[in-house]
Amino acid sequence: MNKPTFDEMPALLVSQGQEIRELKQLLVQHLGKQSVEKDHWFNLEEFCAYHPDHPKKPTVYSWVGKGEVPFHKTEGKKPLRFLKSEIDQWLLTGKNNMVKEIDNQAEEYLRKQKGGKL
Repeated sequence: MNKPTFDEMPALLVSQGQEIRELKQLLVQHLGKQSVEKDHWFNLEEFCAYHPDHPKKPTVYSWVGKGEVPFHKTEGKKPLRFLKSEIDQWLLTGKNNMVKEIDNQAEEYLRKQKGGKL
């Protein structure tokens, strides 16, 4: 590509400005769509299908029992639910962080209950 001449610079800047505005508009549209997307709840079967290893139900129940996977369960016999954003974060950070996080929360709770002493 040849270097633009001084006389061509204004037209080139106008053209590049238009391209930048178009890119900005596309970016705003894309980010807007992402922020509008709602989080998704998985039931146990959907969680098993979504997880990269496709674990069996007993394996997931074991993870839940050990506190290794983020899950939600209401009182009574309601089924387990898994929030996609939490599962994504758990998969990215590693399941061992879940147990550490629970331990830290328990220590913090006990510290508050005993007046700052553990």
